[in-house]
Amino acid sequence: MTSTDKKDVAAKLDGRRARSRSSRSKIVEAMLQLVGNGDVAPSAARVAEVAGVGLRTVFRHFEDMDALYREMSAVIEARVLPIIAEPLKGSDWKTKMNEIADRRAIVFETILPFRISANLKRFQSAYLMQDYQRMVKAEAEGIEALLPGSVKTDTLGARGINVILSFQTWRLLRHDQGLSTDETLLVIKRMLTDALHHLPDQ
Repeated sequence: MTSTDKKDVAAKLDGRRARSRSSRSKIVEAMLQLVGNGDVAPSAARVAEVAGVGLRTVFRHFEDMDALYREMSAVIEARVLPIIAEPLKGSDWKTKMNEIADRRAIVFETILPFRISANLKRFQSAYLMQDYQRMVKAEAEGIEALLPGSVKTDTLGARGINVILSFQTWRLLRHDQGLSTDETLLVIKRMLTDALHHLPDQ
């Protein structure tokens, strides 16, 4: 094989890889678009249609829909991670709880349709169930890390704060009760203020 032939083969391989990456990206974007627009359980055929690829292409890149949900979760998590990782500025734990309420309003609103979609599937998917449990644990640990010892010993009070600031409460108010984002945050802040009033400052 001449050097020219080798270059031609390499160029073809690079072209195939680029097309493969493009197809995969289109499939993930289609999934995100569908779920983000309210189709909480899109079929592989619908994803393929929106992505502009064949159904076989979807399953060539993703072994099953579970794998596609994994990719979707990873993309959404990457979007909100910088918000979650931003250091809190409050000088005391109660102020920080209010900061978390504001911050989680942004995060929860961003992930709302995707978490609802994943929750519908988690009883049929070991991965999605584990991912759900991981996120619930992370939410609770994020609160617990900021609580003073006197509050941690008050199990009921600590759990109450965790419930108020949880995704499930946000989903209940936004999705089930149909409140706006602003209304939901006002309700959560009211519940949080009432709960914090009964807990020590240190």
